Amino acid sequence: MPGNLVKPCLLCRGARGLCGESPCPLFSVWRVVEEVRVPSSSLVEAPSPPSVFVGWSGYPKVRVAPSVSVGEGDARVYDAPENWLDLSLDEILRMRLSLVRGCMTVDVRRPALIEELRLVAASAKSVDMELKFSKPPRPGVKLDLNAPPLGPAGIVEKLRIVDEPRIEKPVDRVLSDSDLKASEAVLQLYSSGIPVSRIQRIFSVGGLGVEGLRRIVPTRWSITAVDSIISKSLIEDVKRLPIIDSYLFFERRVSRNTFIAVIAPYAWSYEWIEAWFPYTTWNPGAEVEVEGDWEDYRGRTTYASLGGCYYAARLATAEFMLRTRKQGMAILIREIYEGFFLPIGVWFVRENLRRMFESRPEKYDQLEDVLERISRSTRLPLSTWLNTSRLLRSLLRQTRLEVRSL
Repeated sequence: MPGNLVKPCLLCRGARGLCGESPCPLFSVWRVVEEVRVPSSSLVEAPSPPSVFVGWSGYPKVRVAPSVSVGEGDARVYDAPENWLDLSLDEILRMRLSLVRGCMTVDVRRPALIEELRLVAASAKSVDMELKFSKPPRPGVKLDLNAPPLGPAGIVEKLRIVDEPRIEKPVDRVLSDSDLKASEAVLQLYSSGIPVSRIQRIFSVGGLGVEGLRRIVPTRWSITAVDSIISKSLIEDVKRLPIIDSYLFFERRVSRNTFIAVIAPYAWSYEWIEAWFPYTTWNPGAEVEVEGDWEDYRGRTTYASLGGCYYAARLATAEFMLRTRKQGMAILIREIYEGFFLPIGVWFVRENLRRMFESRPEKYDQLEDVLERISRSTRLPLSTWLNTSRLLRSLLRQTRLEVRSL
């Protein structure tokens, strides 16, 4: 049981709804865990979505774990977060815990050792695989800061690819181009329409980069690296666009989260703010914890303090501006409420914001109206956002300067 749920759970025990949710979210998660079917044999033949997870512990010698699905339905969906938005968190968890990992230890400097897995990771379709474990996989749940949850695992002694992966031409070109830098390969794949989640997987197994410099990359790092590389490139295109002529307001409520975006009529800058309410994933205390990070027109020179979510949200924001052919100042807010305690991965931010930016925004001419609208949508008072947000305070100063100059 996650330690940050002990206090409310001891008081409630699933009967009093102290987190405000019904049914009890903790009971719901453990019901899903109990439903997962763990293979009893040391030999497992099943389709891989495809899915290959790379751990970070012990770096530069890490665990590389191809996964096969022992669940029901189309295996391709099991590692394609772009297709998960219309599923409940229980359904997503059930899928992810039905992935059985075959773990092997590999030096990140020797990606040639997993050449076959590169092709599996790059495949556009599921790939049947045979995993021979040293003993039957053990049940369990693996949670990662940036990646979706994973289920049972075991040490794999032998791996056999039963059918051929399907490698699309844009993917084949970058895999075989030994002179192409990894960042350039990422951008080529993105511009060719390859899903971000697949680019992250190919990046992770050392499939991109100049020959001799290719490296296996832990999954949590590859996810953020790809979001960062793509969004940084898109922002340079955004900066060449005309500035929007009014304030835009977006809102999305989903799974005990509220997402808000304000796009202001100024040149590109960006801010991401998270408010974790008590007894949620990253807040074991009894007070709301609010953190934010930002960048101005010139961009960042250091890693964002809020990690992967910052870059996932930045990617969704830059995509929206390019699609609408307008740039602006972007202020994004996320409130995470009691009962949301499962680390689900930064895909949750990226894909929910993509969906939010597809909706019709509310338009305002005055900053005061936008601030009032924020105060109606969030549980925290407006003063909290003004105290936390560098960009909201800069908008207030800018507005006052404009008023004085009239």
